[in-house]
Amino acid sequence: MAAEIFTQQPLKVTHAILQVLEQAGIDKIFGVPGGHTGHIYNAAESFQETIRTVLLRQESLAGVMAEVTGRLTGRPGVIMGQGSWVLGHGIIGTLESLLASSPMLLLSELSDSPGLDLHAPYQAGTGDYGVWDAKQAYEAICKQVFVVRDPVTAVHAVQLAIKHALSGQPGPVAVLFSRSALMGDVGPDSFPPLYHTRYYLPPKASPASSESIAQAVAAIKQATNPVIVAGNGVRVGQAEAALAQFAEATGIPVVTTATGKGVIAENHPMALGPFGTWGTQVASMTAAEADLIIVAGSKLGTSDLNRENPKLLDPRRQTIVQIEIEPRNASWVLPAEYVLLGDVGCVLGQLQAALEPTQEQASAGLERVEAARLKYGFFNHPSRESDSAPILPQRIIAEMEKVLPDDAIITCDAGVNRMLVNHHYKTRSVGGILEPAGAGAMGYAIPAAMAAKLEHPDRVAVAVCGDGGFPMSMNGLLSCVENDIPIIVIVFNNASLGAVVHDTGAFAALFKDFSHADMAKGMSCNGIRVSEPGEIAAALQQALDNGGTTVIDFVICPEVSFRACIAPPLGSLA
Repeated sequence: MAAEIFTQQPLKVTHAILQVLEQAGIDKIFGVPGGHTGHIYNAAESFQETIRTVLLRQESLAGVMAEVTGRLTGRPGVIMGQGSWVLGHGIIGTLESLLASSPMLLLSELSDSPGLDLHAPYQAGTGDYGVWDAKQAYEAICKQVFVVRDPVTAVHAVQLAIKHALSGQPGPVAVLFSRSALMGDVGPDSFPPLYHTRYYLPPKASPASSESIAQAVAAIKQATNPVIVAGNGVRVGQAEAALAQFAEATGIPVVTTATGKGVIAENHPMALGPFGTWGTQVASMTAAEADLIIVAGSKLGTSDLNRENPKLLDPRRQTIVQIEIEPRNASWVLPAEYVLLGDVGCVLGQLQAALEPTQEQASAGLERVEAARLKYGFFNHPSRESDSAPILPQRIIAEMEKVLPDDAIITCDAGVNRMLVNHHYKTRSVGGILEPAGAGAMGYAIPAAMAAKLEHPDRVAVAVCGDGGFPMSMNGLLSCVENDIPIIVIVFNNASLGAVVHDTGAFAALFKDFSHADMAKGMSCNGIRVSEPGEIAAALQQALDNGGTTVIDFVICPEVSFRACIAPPLGSLA
């Protein structure tokens, strides 16, 4: 059968670039028009039936929304705009994409002036004398960068960028257009020929070799206390259902990394919550007591491993089976005796079939999880019921569980708010939480909630941030109103950068006490300020009832430290 060419009729190159996205199933573009990308934005008006273009107030919002879209859908999220600012302002999302392995596409440009490239043109990123080097700068934070200077290459480069963003370990890929690349047409007679985008999409999920499966299965059958450590790779690989089925069938408990929190609902009978530095005691202790660890979609970074605390995981006393799609990540931090290279969902299915688990094993696993929850506690710390004022954030988190719908999506910023939510909030649905645990940037929660709401319009999206992170992205509230993206924003207001205060000291880390609720009202949103614990539930319910975007400014106790989240008795080596 002959290969299908890209188009049967001439197309403006800007329309062809958008047709590539359409053919790849990409249905959203986030950004701010600028530089030469304005030509693509103008063409996007003709694609409104299939591609939604979301105008944001700054590229930092667009970058996070693109990263979260890639993380949630498994298709590259797209940020588009001018070269300098997609790089600079958009770096929050790009770094998170690189370090958390979310597929992401950066469509940007060189701001060049053909014919005047050696005359120090304004804003240019060609790398010539007197200007900056966009390619070199983007290469520092992307898997791959394509620089294109003609229309045919522009179309092909976008196809290759999608391929690279999805292949192996996903990540961010940039295409930088020269002005000349966006001027002109492509068509059926273009040379080199252009072909349909489907040829550039990665093949379907790959299984691990039968030999490696057999070896791992033999080891798992010998184990008496196996545990699954599930990471963000389960989410990126769209393998949440496979993980739950494997755990239910085999009776093997599931703990997650911080980035993996939410890949299994924590009210699932086989779930024990996150382990590691900010994890729950029951998850950390169950992992520490295991004789075999099945690592599903995690690099096992040092932050996951409590700074590689041997009391948590130790390959000298535990056998490690690692499922990994990127060979370079296998046995990276801790040596894995058994490495299963392949798609995480596919490999879990292979293991389940080969193990031939029995109902007795499944029942024994349920009893094991219940016994561990009774022994170590399970999202029931006494601080969650505190009536003290200023409010303990743990009490807010407990009330969130009671009032918010089970399928609510919680997004976090960096800082104490993320550590507290990670440790104390029990997710009640798959995909119930998103954290910036790759790069860990402040200013992440609001645009992350916006992206989650766009992908799941029927679910409530709640951004949790501190009073340090909220002002960094509160311009997102304007975009919520303009784009009809209703979210709830919870601000933990302790008039400080809490993580800094409790780590290195208060100097240069204290704020005045502002009313973030009043700021929200000034941006046509709802605003509620709460200072008493008895008002928490009513404020949350009011936010749900409002329907639009609401900011709840909680005045919290400044004495609550992130160290309260470190699960004893492992302690911390930090």
